[in-house]
Amino acid sequence: MNNIGELKNLVPIGFADSAGVGISAIFWFYLASIVEVEQFGELHYLLGIAGLGFTVSVLGTQNSIIVYMAKKVKIGSTLFFISILGGIITGFIIFAMLLRFDVSFLLIGYTINELGIGYLLGKKSFIKYSKFVLIQKVLTFTLGIGFFHIFGIEGIIFALALSYSHFIIIIIKEFKNSKINFSLVKSRSNFLISNYFYNLSGGLKGNIDKLIIVPLLGFGVLGNYAISLQFYGVLIIFSSIAFKYLLPEDSSGNSNVKLKMGVIFLSLGIAISSSFILPEVIPKLFPKYISAIDAIRIISLAVFPATITMIYTSKFLAIEKSRYVLCSSLIGVITQVIGVVILGPFFGIIGIAISFLISSVTSSMFLVTINKFSR
Repeated sequence: MNNIGELKNLVPIGFADSAGVGISAIFWFYLASIVEVEQFGELHYLLGIAGLGFTVSVLGTQNSIIVYMAKKVKIGSTLFFISILGGIITGFIIFAMLLRFDVSFLLIGYTINELGIGYLLGKKSFIKYSKFVLIQKVLTFTLGIGFFHIFGIEGIIFALALSYSHFIIIIIKEFKNSKINFSLVKSRSNFLISNYFYNLSGGLKGNIDKLIIVPLLGFGVLGNYAISLQFYGVLIIFSSIAFKYLLPEDSSGNSNVKLKMGVIFLSLGIAISSSFILPEVIPKLFPKYISAIDAIRIISLAVFPATITMIYTSKFLAIEKSRYVLCSSLIGVITQVIGVVILGPFFGIIGIAISFLISSVTSSMFLVTINKFSR
């Protein structure tokens, strides 16, 4: 694809994700500034439970759907059906355990968002993708603030769940356009299963640390860690935009080497500069989170290895070599869990941040090594 074509397709993804992250960041940073650190930690603990339940239940992962939609395989309805059914079952289990309908409701929201985004990116409907993403972020902001001031912090999770409701339109459309055919899943089971476990390991990496931190160090430390991850989410945005564009492109046979190199160098600059700049900003804007300064400095550096991981993840998923991506993710999860358990009790939030960075480095090093020796 020529440079003009790349730019034309990147613009709607970049605009939507950049604006979306900006809106989301304003919401979460505003919330962090008005609630206690422990409350912020408890909220993210519940979000972690919903996130982990979601990754357990979804077979039709976003990456699988992107790959098969890009290859024009009519498997969408089948993966949608299996994933939604799994989400409903897991939601009932979580409700039985916690007696909290809001967490189960959010799990379903995560599920339809995952399926809808995968469908739009796989179809390369980048403009429509941008509209759906921006609507979701605006709903997060408006409903989140509104529900918080009406119902208190308990209303936040319901607001987040409702923010994904418009993705139901895509789900219904795909059910009308393609029939459920389990034979399509059977013939692609190796890739789907590997990708499922990759997604599961990614969900573990993104949520298990929150569930471990609370019993070890309490909601206060989790609150400081959560604000650190919010900053990381902003810093990694350009790499995430590139990944969403590159996966369907790689799946269609377009390598985009120059774009990949540019994203890698950009991520290096962001990682280094932010590790110096952000520690100066935190005391002025978020005085309650001074304890998170060193953690933010360390976690910022993870942007660079995480970007390398995304580049190679796109390459290997596109050629349906998901086992390499799965192994990389599992290595990252195991490294992070061991790090949190060992370093957390001794060094507190700094130990947790170091574990996060080491996890990102080990995942990227594995994929780089595999790429070198699998040529």
